Amino acid sequence: MRRLILAFATLALGASPAAAGPPDLTGFWNLDFGPLRPETGALVEALPPDTVVLADTGVPEFPENEYGGLKLKPETLARAAAWKPADEMTLARVCAAPSIVYAMQGPFPFEVYQSDAMIVFRYEYFDQVRVIFMDGRDHPPANAPHSKVGHSVGHWEGDELVIDTTHLLASTITNNGLDHSDHVHMVERYRKLDDHTLAVSQWFEDPEVLDNRGARIIQWKKQSGQYVLPYDCDPSIAIEYQQIEGSDELAK
Repeated sequence: MRRLILAFATLALGASPAAAGPPDLTGFWNLDFGPLRPETGALVEALPPDTVVLADTGVPEFPENEYGGLKLKPETLARAAAWKPADEMTLARVCAAPSIVYAMQGPFPFEVYQSDAMIVFRYEYFDQVRVIFMDGRDHPPANAPHSKVGHSVGHWEGDELVIDTTHLLASTITNNGLDHSDHVHMVERYRKLDDHTLAVSQWFEDPEVLDNRGARIIQWKKQSGQYVLPYDCDPSIAIEYQQIEGSDELAK
């Protein structure tokens, strides 16, 4: 009996602990308006060469003709330079959702639902929903349908969730007339800094419009018992804007 007990004790001592699963990102996440944690420096260091980090996360927006260090191709620069804020205040555009390249940098919260097969991001901004396939599949052919959230595949690299996104419809990079094409490619790296803090590096490349890459570093805080609310964009604000602008023009 003593030998049997010793044998079980030896097995117990020699058994390796069960491998820990990936971090749980499930929950409601809201933008952290405080300074970035020092740990986010590792996300910056992992960015590919020739990448500029944009300083427009949260509420700040670039003024006209300022693109945060992005190198625009001549045709892109000409289109962006011709843009005016009033261009967005039309019935056709005022409630048009941006692509996820721009949408995720704003001050709006999102929810995460996580499983082994997929991870779902539900954003409050324009009620957008992304599905991240975690089952090892590839992106579809280049001529497959595009959307504002694109096609995303993900995998874990240690404690980091890495998401690769293609098939995005042409849309906003910065909210001052700079748009990406439908060939833009985006990569995100999510890292939990603690149980209540989530950080990401989001970098993108688009050789049709840019001569370098752009990136954003974003940090969120987890809030229990919260959920995203309907965005409910009201296009009538475009009519009100045009009426105000028209009154101002008549007053000149």
